[in-house]
Amino acid sequence: MSIYVGNLSYEVTQDNLTQAFSEYGAVRRVQLPTDRETGRVRGFAFVEMGTDAEEAAAIDALDGAEWMGRDLKVNKARPREERGSSDGGSWGNSNSSSRRH
Repeated sequence: MSIYVGNLSYEVTQDNLTQAFSEYGAVRRVQLPTDRETGRVRGFAFVEMGTDAEEAAAIDALDGAEWMGRDLKVNKARPREERGSSDGGSWGNSNSSSRRH
């Protein structure tokens, strides 16, 4: 499982996040998504810690904390939902894929 970190400064780096979260345990991986067009950080990240206990400690300590001039939103990441799954079917998706030649 991983941790969602929101409301990040646009100046944040993977190294900044690794350093901040390493105070609570081993950081396995940091994902810092960037905008495809601008290459700019999108303001959120995902951090994977070594154990569930380390994740819980980081969430408890950092959720709502002020860091780099922003109040962080830190919680367990939810599984990514497939697009179009909330419409009750995949008619739109299968229809659009069948138009490709």
